Amino acid sequence: MTENKREINWEPPKTIWNPMFLSIFFANMALNMGQQMSNSLLSLYANSLGAPADQIGQLMSMFAVTALIFRFISGPAMNAYNRRKLVGMAMSFMATAYLGFSFAPKIAPVIGVEAITILKCFRLIQGVGNAFGSACCLTIVSDTLPKDQFTTGMGYYSVAQVVAQAIGPTIGVFLRDLFGYNNTYIIIFCVMCVAIFTSTRVKLAPRKAVPFSLKVSNIIAKEAIIPASVTFMVAMGFTSINAFMLVYAEERGIPGGSLFFTVYALTLLATRPIIGKLTDKYGFVKVAIPSVFMTALSLAVIGFSVNTFMLLLAAFINAFGYGAVQPMLQSLCMKSVPTERRGSAAGTNYIGMDSATIIGPSVCGIVADTFGYTPTMWLVMTVPILAGMVVIFLLRRPIEKIEKNFQRK
Repeated sequence: MTENKREINWEPPKTIWNPMFLSIFFANMALNMGQQMSNSLLSLYANSLGAPADQIGQLMSMFAVTALIFRFISGPAMNAYNRRKLVGMAMSFMATAYLGFSFAPKIAPVIGVEAITILKCFRLIQGVGNAFGSACCLTIVSDTLPKDQFTTGMGYYSVAQVVAQAIGPTIGVFLRDLFGYNNTYIIIFCVMCVAIFTSTRVKLAPRKAVPFSLKVSNIIAKEAIIPASVTFMVAMGFTSINAFMLVYAEERGIPGGSLFFTVYALTLLATRPIIGKLTDKYGFVKVAIPSVFMTALSLAVIGFSVNTFMLLLAAFINAFGYGAVQPMLQSLCMKSVPTERRGSAAGTNYIGMDSATIIGPSVCGIVADTFGYTPTMWLVMTVPILAGMVVIFLLRRPIEKIEKNFQRK
């Protein structure tokens, strides 16, 4: 029994840029655009409503915590139910959250609570939507790619996220200055409505549905543990960049720190498709080990930076590092399991990512408190990244087996 009888005209894709891929590509871009626009404003918005710093910190971190919790449900759900309906539901949750952000100042006095409390409630809803949305999109896109160009396609797919990261925050701030916070969040709600509509155009590959179960074997794909573990180790370093790079630059008196993320995003537009093609040609291990090393090198360059040029050089290096290896690891997760269990594989991948998002900045903060804003904090954070490189080398045979089995299916 296939998942959806409407997909009777589905044919295996022969090229990357097929209608199925384009539908989920633009749906994912709209989803990420709304999220990047919102995330760039939310702490500023809460501050403008008079929320204290500790409450703002809680508001921002709640998103990752709830997303991680619901990852344990999203994998089994994607194995069992219609993935197109799930991604539409997830986007609806996120659209509801953005609308709630807009009306939070009006809702709060009606029910007798502070506005920050309302924001937290809708932030939880946003986290639930993200737990399903990003993983569902990854699962769907894996069925739209030809096997011989699988990692290349994943690289192109991830460009949607890169574009959102590059321009989303700027657009969000621009709209805030033009229309104010409340109207901007209504606009972001409309962006999510576009994402919901686009997701309805997606055609799914026929597959056998796996009965919904919260067994560990259905939540965690054991076949995907290797790439998910490497994702966790390598992402710990990158999430530290997100959390502390701007503070570090300011403390060291280096101007233009925000340009780091612009250079990183622009370089990614070129590196991800190139690295994907190299991976399809030479295999994961030969390409991933240099990329992970480049990730560690970029942190070291940040640590020893004394001017803007060195920071931007670190951004350029990191685009060939974490920016390149992330879609490779996602691709390996998807390759490791049969089509019907890709929901579990996607969930396993994002459990590794979300865990790194929670733990990485906390560890980096402890190191910074101990050693100060010095090169030492960045050198310490290269340790888990280098550990990830060692894991890839030691487990190169099982990784190569995953790739060979994928091509035989």
